[in-house]
Amino acid sequence: MLRCGRESAGARDVERDVALLPDPSTEFGARVAKRLDTDVVAWLTVVDPSGVPQPTPIWFLWDGSTALIYSRKQARRLAHLATHPQVALHLNANPGGGDIVVLTGSVAVDDSAPAPQDNGTYLAKYGELIANGAWGTPEVFAETYSVPLRFVPDRVRGF
Repeated sequence: MLRCGRESAGARDVERDVALLPDPSTEFGARVAKRLDTDVVAWLTVVDPSGVPQPTPIWFLWDGSTALIYSRKQARRLAHLATHPQVALHLNANPGGGDIVVLTGSVAVDDSAPAPQDNGTYLAKYGELIANGAWGTPEVFAETYSVPLRFVPDRVRGF
């Protein structure tokens, strides 16, 4: 499995002539920034060995340039990522099919990330869902979702 440091992706011009993370003073940039900070669920799409995309809903924590995702250690995505770390991370559309945000980049295991139960920012976002879900406590959640993954984007697009 690939391992990552805390390098952030360099800015690159992409669709709509925006920088990697669009200027938050623009309507699109403000919407992207807000959604990355507040959306609860995103979709991570990895590619399996036969080349078939495998989208999965995930919880994520955006830090301004990367996303932290905790994965089950038995998840097939870990084997897929070992051979093909390029992925897409996209946010749900609105009911009319608009408000599209898609980021592409790579994912690697991030051994420097804290365990879920030790990540106060993650617990502020997901603690209530953890407590009210099948896990009950952050420690039980962390036993299941013990592999920290770091998504580093290299492109963003949307409308």
